[in-house]
Amino acid sequence: MQVSIEWIEKWFTVFNNDYFGGKLPLPDLALSKSKTRLGSMSCKHVTRFGRTKVYDFAIRISNYYDMTERQFQNVLLHEMIHYSIAYTGTKDTSPHGVVFRGMADAMNKKYGWDINVMISIRNVKVADDKIVKPFLVMALELQTGERLLTVVNPKYAKKVDSMARNVKRISRFAWYTSTDKYFIHYPLVRALRGRRVTLDVYEEKTSEMQEVLV
Repeated sequence: MQVSIEWIEKWFTVFNNDYFGGKLPLPDLALSKSKTRLGSMSCKHVTRFGRTKVYDFAIRISNYYDMTERQFQNVLLHEMIHYSIAYTGTKDTSPHGVVFRGMADAMNKKYGWDINVMISIRNVKVADDKIVKPFLVMALELQTGERLLTVVNPKYAKKVDSMARNVKRISRFAWYTSTDKYFIHYPLVRALRGRRVTLDVYEEKTSEMQEVLV
């Protein structure tokens, strides 16, 4: 099978409530086609006055392989453990150190999961390319001449639209739908943020997409 952003969000919510006390905010979610990383958790760090703030959490799941739902769920739980450790500021001995292994082992024993430090992809079938579910894309032009593209969670489209209308440095923005796999690596955002692209890429992508109202 292949997973979608909606699938990730659904199971993130279930696992968050069941295993993490419902305390983890929904991070940015994205799909990838990575051959070597079935999942990843990323975040940013900034240190001021001796205190470190961790923010912009994102979880990505690879659709490169055709796996069972149970296998994808194990990958997601693996990344959620990383997220929990980073979000709570817990110190571990290494990326897959004592804390990570302890949490994984406890969930494996108590709930029957198979969360591992490394997952073997031997004999795992590469997924066939399939039709991509349409992305909701926001294209923005800044007064500086910069161009940005972003993929927005449809549930938050009106909120993001309202935010954009109140930012003076945005000279123009528009909404589009697209099935272009170019956007598969973009995180699914719930706030006003975008990725800077060249003018050529901006014009190429917006000319190929269908403009919509939100």
